[in-house]
Amino acid sequence: MVKVGLIGYGKAGQAVAQVLQDDPRYELCWIARRSAADPAKAAPTPDVPMAALASTEDWGHWLDAHPVDALVDFSQPESLHLYGEPLRQRGLMLVSAISAYSAADLDYAQSLAKDARVLCSPNITVGINFLIMAARLLRKIAPFADVEIVEQHFREKPEVSGTARKIAQSIDVDEDRITSLRLGGIVGHHEVIFGFPYQTVRLIHNSIERRAFGTGAAFALAELQQCENGFYTFDDLMMRMVRKELLSAADH
Repeated sequence: MVKVGLIGYGKAGQAVAQVLQDDPRYELCWIARRSAADPAKAAPTPDVPMAALASTEDWGHWLDAHPVDALVDFSQPESLHLYGEPLRQRGLMLVSAISAYSAADLDYAQSLAKDARVLCSPNITVGINFLIMAARLLRKIAPFADVEIVEQHFREKPEVSGTARKIAQSIDVDEDRITSLRLGGIVGHHEVIFGFPYQTVRLIHNSIERRAFGTGAAFALAELQQCENGFYTFDDLMMRMVRKELLSAADH
């Protein structure tokens, strides 16, 4: 059983905690936040402690007292720089679902990967990453097609979706081809539209519940266990599985 520490306990973090607790492969050992716990966001069960860790020194002491095998981060970009060195020193796995890392943040994450297994993905659902794979393939097949990206999220999300930006980058289209909508009641919707002569192809992914992030994190942890130290994206792990399945089919 893999021992996991969860960082961040907003709406996504709470959903991820629930999934990890229900998965027999993992033990959710604790939850870390940068500030004191909000009584409205109590730990999922009394045996899962919640800690406020605001410095690298706090992190070092906490990990010594509460060792884990992996960290799952659904907090803020600056958290990486607080737990980064303690993670490096202990060679822990990291699954980060932060959507707003700067170039400097990503450079730092890649430096940690020299001594640990690090995965960074702005959207950690299995379905959206499969959509990205399919969009890349279709873009290769039909580079002449018109392409538009539509992303819809809950009203409070201020920035353009990091996942939509990743889709645009993956299929080599300008970010000005992204249309963003903010509406109540929507968890997350991404759509890639390919306009061909005489036909249209739409690739659509909807996040129905935030627990989809938890199943994605669980998948990433399982795959990272089989990898060497290094920096990975969700695409890397999915392609690794696809290659394995293709080789297995060829052997039969």
